[in-house]
Amino acid sequence: MSRPVPDAVILGLLKAQPSHGYDLLERFRSEEHLGHIWRLSTSQLYAVLKRLEEAGAIQGTEVEVSDAPARREYHIKAAGEQQLHQWLLEKQPSASLHRIRVIFLSRLYIAWLLDHPVNGIFQNQIAICKKQLKDFYTVQHRANSEIEHAALDLVINQLSAVIDWLETYQDAAKSDSYLRSNNFKKKDNAKEAQ
Repeated sequence: MSRPVPDAVILGLLKAQPSHGYDLLERFRSEEHLGHIWRLSTSQLYAVLKRLEEAGAIQGTEVEVSDAPARREYHIKAAGEQQLHQWLLEKQPSASLHRIRVIFLSRLYIAWLLDHPVNGIFQNQIAICKKQLKDFYTVQHRANSEIEHAALDLVINQLSAVIDWLETYQDAAKSDSYLRSNNFKKKDNAKEAQ
């Protein structure tokens, strides 16, 4: 399985607000935003921006800034919006614990940022995790060695904990009416007003 890439996350950030690379990088580094999810270097970010621009998903334009060199500001294009929409509505997300930590949380962040409904995102992730859990139980019952059984038991317990967390957080997201997303939006709006 390939490593997760931040393409759709960047598209979501640009859908929320056209930005230049430094602003995007700050989102990925800020612990209030994506800093606990992604570790992205400056060169990685600009490589993704170049790839997205070459694919026609975004467009960069030079913007003059007083007392500083011109900056390249990126805007999402129709093809990028379509790609973002498909990513947000992914019906078969991965049940990999690493991908849940990176991709699911990124998807949740972007959905909240864009005021996109999150219930379907939770439902799709929970459904695929429950299917994977059932498959692990089936394999565990046929385990031929103690170590195979122990390894599967570890994975089953991890995935069970993730499912519990997903269901709990889904309920919290419903009852809080996106309270968490409104908190980071309020902080962003306060920074912009300064």
